[in-house]
Parts: sequence; C-alpha cells; structure tokens
Amino acid sequence: MLLYQHQVKEKRILKKSKTSFFCQHCGYMSPKWLGKCPSCNGWNCFAEELVTDPDSGGRPDLVFGGKPLPIFDIPAEEGKRIVTGMAEIDRVLGGGIVAGSAILIGGEPGIGKSTLMLQVMKNLAAAGRKVLYVSGEESASQIKLRADRIGAQARDLLVLVEVSLEKILEQIRKVEPAVVVIDSVQTVYSGDLMSAPGSVGQVREASSRLILAAKKSAVPLFLVGHVTKDGAIAGPKVLEHMVDTVLYFEGDSGHAYRIVRSIKNRFGPANEIGVFEMRDRGLTEVPNPSAFFLAERPENAPGSVVLASLEGTRPILVEIQALVSASNLGMPRRTAIGVDHNRVSLLVAVLDKICGLHLGGSDIFLNVAGGVRVEEPAVDLAVVSAMASSFLDRPVDTRTVVLGEVGLTGEVRAISQIDIRVKEAARLGFNRCIVPETNIASLTKTAKMEIRTIHSLKELLETLF
Repeated sequence: MLLYQHQVKEKRILKKSKTSFFCQHCGYMSPKWLGKCPSCNGWNCFAEELVTDPDSGGRPDLVFGGKPLPIFDIPAEEGKRIVTGMAEIDRVLGGGIVAGSAILIGGEPGIGKSTLMLQVMKNLAAAGRKVLYVSGEESASQIKLRADRIGAQARDLLVLVEVSLEKILEQIRKVEPAVVVIDSVQTVYSGDLMSAPGSVGQVREASSRLILAAKKSAVPLFLVGHVTKDGAIAGPKVLEHMVDTVLYFEGDSGHAYRIVRSIKNRFGPANEIGVFEMRDRGLTEVPNPSAFFLAERPENAPGSVVLASLEGTRPILVEIQALVSASNLGMPRRTAIGVDHNRVSLLVAVLDKICGLHLGGSDIFLNVAGGVRVEEPAVDLAVVSAMASSFLDRPVDTRTVVLGEVGLTGEVRAISQIDIRVKEAARLGFNRCIVPETNIASLTKTAKMEIRTIHSLKELLETLF
C-alpha cells in the first residue's frame, strides 16, 4: 500500500515537470535539441532545462489581483520622481527614478557597474531613503572596501549578500526599502527550477518575479546584468522587454571616461547619454562632455574635423580623425572605429566617383577621438571632410564644424535638430558651421557664427579647401 502511494505521488510530480531546451543567447524554447537557433541563428547554444509547471491557481507572488477599470477612471499622474543626486544619471532616466520602475543596466566586467550603483545608493541613503543593495558576486567585506574607497557611508544603505530568489523577496518585504539593487541578476536562482544559476530559465524566472514584486510595492528596482562577447546583455532577450528602462554602461579600459546610454526608456527619451570619468574615488560626472572630448585636439592637423553629434536630446561635439596613405598591399586596408564600417565604404566610393578623389589604392583609417561611437547619418559630411583633408594633406579650419548626410549621388541632405547643434558649437567658441542648404530654413541666427550652406560634395571641397 505504501509503495503504491509513493508511485502515485511520483507520477503527480512528473506530470508537473517537463524537459525543454532553451537557447542560451536569446531564450528561444524548443521541445527538442536543435543545432541552430531559428531565432538568433546561433550554433550549438541549446541547453536542457527542467521546467516545473505552476499550480493551477498560480503563485501568489505572481498575481496582481486587479480588475478591469474604465480608462477615464485611471489617474494620469506620473508621480514624483526620485532624484538620484547624480545629474548625469537623472538625465539618462528622463529626470529621475519612477516609482515601481524596473531598470536594467548592462556592461562589460570591470567597467564600473557596481561602483556606479553603490554611488547612486549612497546618494539616496544620504537623502534619508532606506535602500537595499543585494549582491550575489561579492562578499560583504569586499563591498565595504569599495564603499570606503568611494566614500559610500550611510546608515540607511543596507547590504545583503544572497543568491536565493525566495530569500531576497522575503528580505524586500521585511525591510521595505525605497530602492533595490540586484547585482547581478545572473547570480540569482529560484529553488522552483532545476536548472543551474545563470541559465536562461533562471534569469527569466528571477527577473519576472523581482519585477512583479517591484510593480506591486511601487519600489524602483535596478537589475545589473553582464554582457556577452557580442555586447548584448546575457540572458534571454525577453528580459529587455520586461523592464522599463535598459541602460548600457560603455567605455574602454584605455580611456578614463565612461558613458551610460539609454537604449530603451518608457518614462523618458531613448538614446540619451550621461558621461562620467573614472577616478580613484569612483565615478565623477562630466557636465560638459564636448569640451572633455575636444581637450586634446591638435591645431591645424590634416584629417581632423569636428562634428556636432546628437545623443538623445544632448548635442556633443566630437572629433573625427582620418588617415589616408598609399597602400603597399594588393587589397588596401579599411579600418573604422566609432563609425559604421559599411557607411565609410559607401562614402569612399562616393568621393571616388563624384569628386574624383581616387582613394581605391589607399589605406584608410578612421577614428572618433576619445572612443565615442557615432551612429547617426549627420556624421557623413565630417567623415568625408576628414578623409579628403588627409588625402589632400590640407587641414580644415580649426574653428569650423561640419554637419550633414551624404547621398549616393553626392548630394548633401538635411539632418534633424540642427539648431541645437549649431548653438552648442557656438557655445564652445566655433565661428563657422557648414550645413546642408535644405536646413537653412530651420536655423535661427546665432551671434558670432558664420553659416555656410552647401548642396553637394563638390561644393563642400570648394568651401573647405
């Protein structure tokens, strides 16, 4: 009789569990193993996971318990944002932290994610808010050493070293913090799943339950995530859809600066950036990044051109550098750092065909000084100007800014929000701006700024040289 009851109980357990295969890159689920993921085209990336079906009633912590309401009866007020005390972070978030929001911040190992979060938590705790910093990667003594180094000392800054999801949720309910940080989400695991910590299933389960808990209690939640070798946040792609804001912490070990970029933001503008400088006592804000990136620009150097780039709503002046030299190889080299390589190849072909600058037999090296990455079309005219300047060995005037998109027939096309770009250039002391002719109607007159309009690349070369 006892053996029969044991067999029945075992069958019930098996009914509640099933084996599935998940892509470790994007989270795609398949009932069987696949060599190639049909979603992200990754090879040999499926891992077996035991998935436990939830009870028929659902878990209490995953239920909101709401009911349908007429849209007219729903209050439209956003609520007061929580100011972090770091203006660059507040700018990226759209003015501060929204209550109940889930914010995912990713970056390479050692870039400074934990340092940034600890500094933000220190500012919030100093303002009288109780904050909870949950770490699954470092011990309490290691966090204490970093806090001493950056001056993060506050009575309301609570540190919890834990990786169990259930225990973390229990402590959040007990402590009732104003803000929670999970560092990192890849280390948190749930006892309801049989898969290893850091797997796609564990990351998805832990993130969903933490986010729902944050929504129900109106407590802002920061999730720190690792990135893969391709630069994407590790874990299922659905994680970026679950959160309200996705921030990328960018930088280079060879440069002191760091950039926080918003890729997605439900409560503010996307593609906004905040600039920081890494020092021995932590991250320091850079309120004037244009001057920061142009501080070491050489005077009257061929191949150097200044561009007014737009990052979100923020204009930033950066230097485009080009080096064009005769090639001794059968296939000339093309290297582009900070701009799209395919775009550079397109512009080289336009210069060769339209302007008669035969760059086909030359090595071309292009770089955005300071390690900044510019992806908007407005960079075209600056790239063309820098390559032509280096090829002709004739410098562009130091106080000139070049803006515009280039078409395949050599025409110069209009760009967006040119007015604030020109004003930023004038603020930093530039006195001449070369812009597309079709943009002149949207420009307001700026004192001490000469505006030169062009409609083709040939006219650009005549104006510059």
